[in-house]
Amino acid sequence: MTLKTTMKSLAAGLALAALATSGALSQELTLKLGHLANEQNSWHKASVKFGEELSALTDGRIAVEVFPNDSLGREMDLINGMQLGTVEMTITGESLQNWAPMAALLAVPYAYTTLEQMDEVASGEIGDQIEAQVIERAQVRPIAYFARGPRNLTSNREIKAPSDLNGFRMRVPNVPLFVDTWSALGAAPTPMAFSEVFTSLQNGTIEGQENPLALIQSASFNEVQSHVNLTEHVRSWIYLTISEQVWSQLSEEDQGHVMTAAAAAQEFEREQFLADEQAIRDDLETKGMTFVEVDADAFAEAAREPVINSVDESIRPIVEDLFSR
Repeated sequence: MTLKTTMKSLAAGLALAALATSGALSQELTLKLGHLANEQNSWHKASVKFGEELSALTDGRIAVEVFPNDSLGREMDLINGMQLGTVEMTITGESLQNWAPMAALLAVPYAYTTLEQMDEVASGEIGDQIEAQVIERAQVRPIAYFARGPRNLTSNREIKAPSDLNGFRMRVPNVPLFVDTWSALGAAPTPMAFSEVFTSLQNGTIEGQENPLALIQSASFNEVQSHVNLTEHVRSWIYLTISEQVWSQLSEEDQGHVMTAAAAAQEFEREQFLADEQAIRDDLETKGMTFVEVDADAFAEAAREPVINSVDESIRPIVEDLFSR
């Protein structure tokens, strides 16, 4: 072997070693982000956007792997996993009140009548207090929030007033406030994981459920439910979150990158959300769902006292103030 050939081989070997080293450095951390929505939902699109932004900001050192459709686990399992250090990220909201009572404020029935009013609370002093308590007690750190369309009740018959419920068997998330409120309205609510709802509607275990239009569409509930009763009983937001264990291990610079990427994802999701709402209703109507106007005042009046009585005493003055607005 000539000296020239030897030098070429050595150079090639060094180049391969450099590439291998570069590859090892280029992806130092992979964040697994699981959520319940499908790939068409704005939450999923915003999660992918977050990953793209974070990868670009860190030159590929931090990657985000997104798992839609509960494929990484159910919401409560993911929260528990984040606390144990087995999961890095999820999208979650009022379920956090199982640890932090103030998280109930994310979805208080009839507390926010407009998106603007909800934004004022979520991005203001009350929102800061909620996030601080969630970090302290749930060991989960909110890094952005996404708007949710108002929650509506689906069924296979018209439900125009609380008197039409009469023991109506319905799924609610594992949120005590939701259970107490729907019970007071006359329904028979059952906490259930979102991934079990379609089959339970199909086999008649439950008669209905309540969710924003986006989740009604993405879960194909139009195949097992004929009516959307426009109760609009909850306007709420939901958090993009990261495990506090993971957050504490990031450098200050990378924490800044995470927050910058999260801000971009929040802005992107809001654009998607506003564009999607009417289109989703049109799609559900085309698929045969009937939209029913309800006696909103009757629902709100019937819910007011149970809601105030059901929230934790520590946040009751805040809830009373929200109702008074």
